[in-house]
Order: sequence, then C-alpha cells, then structure tokens
Amino acid sequence: MPVQLNETHDPARRSFVDSANAPGCDFPIQNLPFGVFRPASGEPPRVGVAIGDQILDVAAAASSYDGLVGEAARACAAPRLNHLMSLGPQAWSALRLALSRGLSAERADKNFRQHLMPMSRAEIRLPVVVGDFTDFFASIFHATNAGRMFRPDNPLMPNYKYVPVAYHSRTSSIIVSGTPFKRPRGQRKSPSEQAPSYGPSRNLDFELELGMYIGTPSALGEPVPVGKAAEHIFGFCLLNDWSARDVQAWEYQPLGPFLGKNFATTVSPWVVTAEALAPFRSAAFGRPGGDPAPLPHLDDAEDRAHGGLDITLEVYISSAAMRRAGTTPVRITQTSFALMYWTAAQMIAHHTSNGCNICTGDLIGSGTVSGPEKSSWGSLLELTARGREPLALPGGEQRGFIEDGDEIIFRGYCEKPGATRIGFGECRAVVLPAG
Repeated sequence: MPVQLNETHDPARRSFVDSANAPGCDFPIQNLPFGVFRPASGEPPRVGVAIGDQILDVAAAASSYDGLVGEAARACAAPRLNHLMSLGPQAWSALRLALSRGLSAERADKNFRQHLMPMSRAEIRLPVVVGDFTDFFASIFHATNAGRMFRPDNPLMPNYKYVPVAYHSRTSSIIVSGTPFKRPRGQRKSPSEQAPSYGPSRNLDFELELGMYIGTPSALGEPVPVGKAAEHIFGFCLLNDWSARDVQAWEYQPLGPFLGKNFATTVSPWVVTAEALAPFRSAAFGRPGGDPAPLPHLDDAEDRAHGGLDITLEVYISSAAMRRAGTTPVRITQTSFALMYWTAAQMIAHHTSNGCNICTGDLIGSGTVSGPEKSSWGSLLELTARGREPLALPGGEQRGFIEDGDEIIFRGYCEKPGATRIGFGECRAVVLPAG
C-alpha cells in the first residue's frame, strides 16, 4: 500500500529555518531528506536532514526522545544511513513526524536550533553502504530508442513487455555527487575497424535515472508481492549510470554490460523518503492497447492506481569553456518518471520473484528515464543519434558525446497544485582525462 498523507505533508506548515520557506526551495519542511555529513570541525560523519540551506544533526537534536523516535534518532549517530534504514517504515515515519514538528515555525524546538549547520560548511558524504546494485531498463521509450539503433526492424526484444529487464552492476565505484572521475579506458571497435583497440572511451555518455534504496530486507526464498514492495523502499535519489557506449557495444554480447558501465555511478547525496513523495503518487503508466497485461505476480490493482511517481527529471551540461566564460549550465533534456513502463514496486517484485533476497542498503536503478519526445530523452545516445546529430552548446561548441572537462548535472523535483514543491538537490560530476 502507498504511504498515506499526514500532517508532515501539510502545505501550510512552515519552518523556523527561513530558507526552507523560500519559493522553489528543494528542501522545505515537507521534504526532510536524509543524508550523511561531516562537520567542518573535523568531527566524525553522522546522519543529517536537509532543511532549506541547513543540515540538522538528527542524533544530537533528537537526543531527548524516547521510544521508537529515540531509537531512530540514535541510529542517526552512525556514519551511514543503513542502521536507520534497517529499522523499518514505522520508525522512519515516527522520526519524520518528530523532525517535522521540531523544525516547524509553531514549535521551533530550541534544541533543534542549536544543532543546525549551514550546508556550505559541511562535507557531504555517500549516504549509504551499498551492498548490491541492480540496474533496470524500465523505460519503454529508452528501450525502443536504443534498440532501434541496433535492430531497426525489431527494436524491442520479445521479453520486454513481460519482464522488467535488469543487470547486476558494481558497488565499489558508486560515488557521491561532486566527485570527479577519470574517463574510462577499454576495448572498443568501430564498424570501420578490422580489430579492437584499447584506449580511452570515445563515446562517454550519461544515463538519467532514479535510484531507490532498500530499507527493510526480505527473506531468502520468499518473493515480495507487488502490493508489499513499498514497505521495503526507504527512499529515492538521482542516479547517473555513466556509460562508455563504444566499450559497451563491443562487450555486451552474450552476457550484457560489464566494463562499459561499472567504472563510475554517481548518486545524489540526499535521500528523499518514500513518505515525502506520497503527495506525488500517480497512476502507473498506461499500457497501449494491444500490449500484454503483466503476469499475475507483477500485477496489483493498487499499484496500477497509485504505483507511478510524478517526478520531473532534468539534465544540464557545463563544458570547461562555459565555466571559464561564466556561462550558466544549459539544460539538454527534461522528462518525467511517471512515464516508466514498469513501476518501482514491479521492479522489486520481479527482483525477488525467484526467491532472491534484497538487503538493507541495496541500490536499485530504474534505467534511463526517457519520454516519447526528443526533448525528453535521457541519454546522449538518443539525443544525438549515437553522436551523428550533435547538440549545439553556447559559444559554438557541439557535443555528440561527453568530452573531458564537461560537467553533467541532474536535477529533480515534484510539484502539483495543493502540494508543496520538493526537490532532490543535484547529482553532478566532472569528467577528467583518462590519464
């Protein structure tokens, strides 16, 4: 069942943190995303909540609470979110309610005031110790666009409309937003070359994705039904599944992605909880007439009615030349997560349908989020037709794929009448030369 609305979603609620009440703020009191920060003073990292342009030290601020709230607050003294995530939905919700009340303008808890820190003075860390990372392929528009480039007459594989396709990726190279990384090297072979060569990727790309973190684990051998999947999701982040398209094209048959994908995955630092997103639930994507209905283990009436998430996702690019000239990043795509063919609950249900257990801290990627129009496609592979139709940037630059020095920036937010806009912050990284 989806999370129900409660007082934490009240659009009339204001915070005593003035910046949280500003129009367009990503982190109003209705959001309260969790992350991990380290104070500039050099103290150990701990869990915080973003409120406006401030971070609340949760364990310190809520030290006087007892019961379930106290247990959840004490878990926030840890250097990662995993302990809090393992406590389950009741604990998450109880803590969120206590934080919402303590940060409200009506209560203005003095202890909360004492444990706020400007975000600009903190070191933001990777929020979760990720145990496993599964990346799905849940956008039918992206799957069709990508498939058409390699199989013009038959872009979708015959299983696509029956099963949420995914692959298992690498956790050691997951990095937090703001961390630069080197262009990957690998084997690549263009159609005109007789044999492959090894060197820096020529076709580096981004993939605009939404990530979800598993909180409550499941038992080995016990599938999670679609209708119960929401109980296992702690929250969501922005995720860039960087892709070396030339390496990927050469290696992916017969076993799928490997070195073309696992060199870096960037995630946003703030985890927006499933409860914060409750006002932005929507109907699942409407399957076109003639498409097969999901098999029974992937179908649920409640998920059909409320399993979608209306999240606007955007990609911006800032080249090294643009930054030197003081030019603001330029948006190159905007799309919505509501357009995904498979819902988050269906992905979890399928992931566990063979008895595979999911664990606290697991990260699940949605796959590239693309819509039906070119302006809503979520990768350069699609936007530039594999580099053949480059994008025009300010200053006369063009991009078919990412060049050294480019910074790719993801932003995400939810807004609708009758609800307070909430955001995900940014997921950004600069690409360095291979070296």
